[in-house]
Amino acid sequence: MSTEHSKINNRKEKIPLLDGFHTAQNISFYSFALGTLFGIAVTVAFYSDLIPQLGIFLAAVAIFHEFEYILTALFNADKLSLDSFLLNNGQPYKTAHAVSMCEFLIELYLFPSMKNTNFARYLGLVILIIGQIARSLAMWHAKHNFSHQIAVHKREEHVLVKTGVYAYMRHPSYFGFFWWVIGMQVLLFNPICLVVFPVVLYRFFSNRIREEEPLLVEFFGEEYEEYRKKTPTLIPFIR
Repeated sequence: MSTEHSKINNRKEKIPLLDGFHTAQNISFYSFALGTLFGIAVTVAFYSDLIPQLGIFLAAVAIFHEFEYILTALFNADKLSLDSFLLNNGQPYKTAHAVSMCEFLIELYLFPSMKNTNFARYLGLVILIIGQIARSLAMWHAKHNFSHQIAVHKREEHVLVKTGVYAYMRHPSYFGFFWWVIGMQVLLFNPICLVVFPVVLYRFFSNRIREEEPLLVEFFGEEYEEYRKKTPTLIPFIR
């Protein structure tokens, strides 16, 4: 009992930020940090003649992570945690952002005129907006049926969603994330990442879908089989 009390006292003595607990302080801090990043990013996007696309990139990252938490809070409050921000989305995700930024800055230094391509900026912006909308609609339309983790057991309230964005594509959250990432690289005009990232994403999502769909067949049987036959993923090379 004394050990438990000492742990509680130790927590009280520390500043209750970034301690991994899903507290009001940490939620506020994460949201404040993302909001600050968004504000700085928008300023760069509107007032920088050299790197407006970098501002758009950072704003899109801030929006993505904030929306992940908000939509989880709306429909899956019982699953809500700091991980719902997806800021701790695995080392490959962090590495991808780092590599993307490095390529952009190196090429900006070596070939500044290459990054001053308005067509790429606008096309990339359109693609990433489509990706973000698809991702958010997937969470909105699935509501409590959505999960960031593959469900290995069917919950009693779990139903197969075939309406909204799910009427047009299977796995719209994967579709959204795939094109959100591609849109980023078009926006930044990163030719190396634009070649490598689609391959990496294809391998990741094809493996994930291959793992997930047998479970969905187990959960929903012939209903899912029929849905799968009629509904594409709209991710290149993944039927």
